[in-house]
Amino acid sequence: MQGKKLYQEKLFSSFQLSGRVPENNFYRRLRSVLDLSFLYKKTQAYYGKCGQKSIDPVVFYKLCLVGYLENIISDRQLIEHCSMRLDILFFLGFDIDEQLPWHSTLSRTRQLFPEKIFEEVFTHILSMCVDKGMVAGHTQAMDSAPIKANASMDSLELKVPEEQLEAYLQKARYQSREDRKPKKNKASRNQQIITADKRELQEIKSRNRNWQKNQDQRPGAANKGAKYTSNKTHYSPTDPDARISVKPGKARKLNYLNNVSST
Repeated sequence: MQGKKLYQEKLFSSFQLSGRVPENNFYRRLRSVLDLSFLYKKTQAYYGKCGQKSIDPVVFYKLCLVGYLENIISDRQLIEHCSMRLDILFFLGFDIDEQLPWHSTLSRTRQLFPEKIFEEVFTHILSMCVDKGMVAGHTQAMDSAPIKANASMDSLELKVPEEQLEAYLQKARYQSREDRKPKKNKASRNQQIITADKRELQEIKSRNRNWQKNQDQRPGAANKGAKYTSNKTHYSPTDPDARISVKPGKARKLNYLNNVSST
């Protein structure tokens, strides 16, 4: 006989979350080994003595860990995702009828704790991985990624030979847009001096001529005052630490180079 399932809400139900999460579930196993109770003492100084109780710091850091493991960067999306997962609720210590913290609470708590607290949590978890034999340390991998700098390509200025620096500073500098001229030049004297030799300067001039011929085919060429730039000939007076970089098919930008090492 054909069956037909009808759903009807129950007024009362007997339910245990621990009984619904399998023994070999990742988050159940993680809960059994991950002890973050040291955070209560570490974070006590950042709370007042009265007022409404905050989010449990252990719950907060567990939510951060879940966001990393599930590749979720939005606090709102993270809370929605956790509320739909029984195993994550069990990992956090919440029952199915308990309300998870509001997503804005995560943002405010993240701003409350200093960077050293996050580093201590990372070090603690890493040491646990080492103790369990998950980190051998015999292989090291290096990777790099550009990080966008808070500086505009319009603020770039030309480097000059050292003997011409003082005279050059007294004249009008090269600016693609006058309204973007920085109020203060933060670059050191060495950063304003050309470091390229004659051969490199000749190659840059040749590239500049070729760039001007094919300018309409390059990313960002439609921008007013578009020009060929190089770290050998240009620098940013607003952010001297930033460097000009480019990815295939994209326009040149000022970025930082971040290097990450893992074992």
